[in-house]
Amino acid sequence: MAESKKWIQKALSKKGSKGKLHRELHVPEGEKIPAKKMAKAAKSKNPKMAKQVNLSRTLQGLRK
Repeated sequence: MAESKKWIQKALSKKGSKGKLHRELHVPEGEKIPAKKMAKAAKSKNPKMAKQVNLSRTLQGLRK
């Protein structure tokens, strides 16, 4: 149970994960990723990219 409590910290602390989605979608790090690009990447054949997009959307909802 202790592992599941801190899954967000573990997912974000991986080396090289910061800004990776921006780099893969060719969007500068200071700018927002457009919704159309996020939707297209979520349906990507690459399962890692789809997971990154889903995690990003989840974290956007937690910000409130």
